[in-house]
Amino acid sequence: MPVAGLDLTAEIQSLKRGRNAVILAHNYQVKEIQELADFVGDSLGLAYKAAETKADVIAFCGVHFMAETAKIVNPTKTVVLPDLNAGCSLSDSCPAEKLEAHLKTHAEKNYYVVAYINCSAGVKALCDVICTSGNAAKIVERVPKDRNILFVPDENLGQWVIEKTGRHMDLWKGNCYVHVEFTRQAIERIKAEWPDAPVVAHPECTRAVRLLADEVCSTEKMITFCKQHPSQAFVIVTESGMLHRLRREVPGKHFIAGPTDKCACADCRYMKLNTLEKLHACLLNREPQVLIPEPVRARAEVPLRRMLEWSR
Repeated sequence: MPVAGLDLTAEIQSLKRGRNAVILAHNYQVKEIQELADFVGDSLGLAYKAAETKADVIAFCGVHFMAETAKIVNPTKTVVLPDLNAGCSLSDSCPAEKLEAHLKTHAEKNYYVVAYINCSAGVKALCDVICTSGNAAKIVERVPKDRNILFVPDENLGQWVIEKTGRHMDLWKGNCYVHVEFTRQAIERIKAEWPDAPVVAHPECTRAVRLLADEVCSTEKMITFCKQHPSQAFVIVTESGMLHRLRREVPGKHFIAGPTDKCACADCRYMKLNTLEKLHACLLNREPQVLIPEPVRARAEVPLRRMLEWSR
């Protein structure tokens, strides 16, 4: 536990130096963690930072599959996650054993498996290449034209990639519980309230929502779009943590949380499990660690490195 009377942020920074650690944070983390992190970004940016780091300890403030990705490319480093219960509904929708059984059942299709990075190390080990929302179309365009593609696990992102590339793909029936809570009706209501504000949506949203958006893109590309667009207000249709980064990096503009039918903004309950107190504890104790069996890690590294190479 932090020492009484001392500043928690200062303690974390001191531990980081003492452990030769780097703090990586996803765009959906709470603002206190974003402001403390060495790098804040989307899955692609975080994968590059994890692959490039010289730190001995990687404190990954995100969800479990993201910390696994850091471990895949850093087998000898210590990777800690503030809360091991920080999972992902999308990753959970595609268990490795079910994917393996599906591939065996449909062996005649000789699938080239493209896996969205939001999946477990076990699923990564079964696929041919990884992608993120920021590079998915680019990655799919590199797949040999004579191969049948199976895209896992996000069917909404997969549909969007089909629309962007024209490539036929078979889609796994998975989704992010946060992004499917956005509905056409909810977006239409906020568009009526903010008629001049462009709607910027993540491709994990349903097609009905994507059709109402002025821009569909990854969280990282949302930064560029909002910086360059002349509008002074934007409706952001993704997890609520993204609003903090936008407000920091695009000052002077107004960002409105895209509503769901359930609430005014969308919080991922898994992303929000990480706190400053848990970050302090994991740096102090170097626990909980993310561990992957070496045969799985080695197999998963191949498609992950392929993505990094294809994305340069």
